[in-house]
Amino acid sequence: MRYLWIEEYLLAKPGVTKDLQESWNWVRYQVGGKMFAAICLDKENKPYYINLKLEPAEGEFLRGQYPDIVPGYYSNKRHWNSIVPDGQVPDELMKEMLDKSYMLVLGGLSKKRQQEILGVSGGQKQVLE
Repeated sequence: MRYLWIEEYLLAKPGVTKDLQESWNWVRYQVGGKMFAAICLDKENKPYYINLKLEPAEGEFLRGQYPDIVPGYYSNKRHWNSIVPDGQVPDELMKEMLDKSYMLVLGGLSKKRQQEILGVSGGQKQVLE
């Protein structure tokens, strides 16, 4: 896999946890208990897809630009996208997509839960408004 930095990058985000969904053999990254990224592993534990969530129009646009971005594997194909881990998607674009996926899922949590994860007190300006 060319994105050797991905785990460190994702785990550095506030509130991110990682687990292995054994029945799927997916390494899942979650915020607030909701998955925002996954590394799908084959029987030899080698990555074959990286799944992440994007706004539908953006995902469709990017799939048209990069052959290594396809509709989400075993996921809602409108919202989820799969990236070939040894493909030609530039690192900066991959980071941007991972950031957007994180923000989409975080933004779907209650404002109270967002504040808890981000360490924002009630008196501070909310980051996700």
